[in-house]
Amino acid sequence: MGRTDIPNMPEQSSRNWLSPIIHLSNNWISLLGVVLVTTCTVFWLFLLPTTLRGEVQNPYIGALAFLAIPGPFFLGLLLIPVGIMIKRRREGRTGIHPIDAGLTWSNPEVRRLAQFIGVTTVLNIIIASQLSYGAVSYMESVTFCGRTCHTVMQPEYTAYQNSPHSRVACVQCHIGPGAGWFVRSKLSGARQVLAVAFNTYPRPLPTPIHNLRPARETCEQCHWPQKYGEDRLRVISKFADDEANTASKTVLLMKIGGGNHGIGIHGTHLGPGVSIRYGHADEGRQNIPWVQYNTPDGKSVVYATPDAKPDGAGLTMREMDCMDCHNRPSHTYELPERAVDTAMGNGLIASSLPFVRKKAVEILKANYATRDLAAQRIPEAVAQYYRQTYPAVWSAHQAEVTAAGRQVLAIWERNIFPDMNVTWGKYPNNIGHNDFPGCWRCHDSNHAAKTGDVITQDCSACHNMLATEESNPKVLTDLGITLPQATR
Repeated sequence: MGRTDIPNMPEQSSRNWLSPIIHLSNNWISLLGVVLVTTCTVFWLFLLPTTLRGEVQNPYIGALAFLAIPGPFFLGLLLIPVGIMIKRRREGRTGIHPIDAGLTWSNPEVRRLAQFIGVTTVLNIIIASQLSYGAVSYMESVTFCGRTCHTVMQPEYTAYQNSPHSRVACVQCHIGPGAGWFVRSKLSGARQVLAVAFNTYPRPLPTPIHNLRPARETCEQCHWPQKYGEDRLRVISKFADDEANTASKTVLLMKIGGGNHGIGIHGTHLGPGVSIRYGHADEGRQNIPWVQYNTPDGKSVVYATPDAKPDGAGLTMREMDCMDCHNRPSHTYELPERAVDTAMGNGLIASSLPFVRKKAVEILKANYATRDLAAQRIPEAVAQYYRQTYPAVWSAHQAEVTAAGRQVLAIWERNIFPDMNVTWGKYPNNIGHNDFPGCWRCHDSNHAAKTGDVITQDCSACHNMLATEESNPKVLTDLGITLPQATR
């Protein structure tokens, strides 16, 4: 009857059990850690349904879930025990709170506390592992590469979406397999993040990328230049600047070659036993005065321009690989003439509209300070031209004129980025030799060996000209090839 304290015994036991942790955790370092862990866990729980559905499409949600949350979460986990240890050490020296006698494994309260800490630690490890894995996966996603730093990567991301590699993840080409290059890429990425944060990145981004992984370790995981490649037919559509937009076609038989004893493009440059070393005088590798060609039988021939110094002195040397010709495999930008020809050849711009080719190129070459301004002015410029110059065409074919305006704008938006100073022809494409020097950087008949031999400029070395700017090439009819017809 007199033991009135019995109902309070569980409460007293709980206080005794919690008192060490409550006391030791009552410091600003541990409390800050608790706040960080709790806040991050709440955010993580809110974002969990989104992240479990797969790749996060919104770059900002992805950055929050996998980049912003893990750092403070892990910092909070670290601060909690650090604060406890600091306070325990400080009070142990001063004797303010002699709790050592109770903090032994024989004390059941201490064991329960250890069990509690163990369970919460396991939960934290689960959360931390999910965050870590999610962060790594997100940093390897196309969304992260192309959209997180929107302004910086907008040109490359836009070109990538319209490329033959648009279904290949960025990391497969820019990083490739293996932990070593993954770590190197993240260290390089850290510098890039700082450049974006402090707005010190160059505009436009310089190319080529000097620390890019060798093509043999990335491109050749899918493409193998030593394997023989059959000859391929290439048809190039072109439209004149006259009122009728006169169409013509050039037909080439490309000699791809490969593992066939130095025959064809690939066989000559990258066939078995062949290696090419060259010296370039500029950062863009467009000026190549010195070339060393090594054959499978051990012979070596040096070709140089008349103004090149002996042994390529003063030049930057490089071993040739796929990227020296295929330098824009996923980030190709067009010139306005070729882009309009392609759109007309595919029927996206009606060739029945008078002077549409000439006018479209003219409108594309005008200066537009922002993308919003271009979106307003380009379609209107196309419509206005036909309203004023060809009112009958505008009245009868308004839908075709409007569609042409949209396509001209689409061409501009794929190739011009004012915020990054990306304009027409800013990034040379080394495939071919019509729009940029490309092949003629070396194949210009100006690179000669001491024997008098020169690097050939013979067209038939790389392709056969089956038709040259013909309206209806007979070879296509003979082969039964039907191409998309321009809209009439």
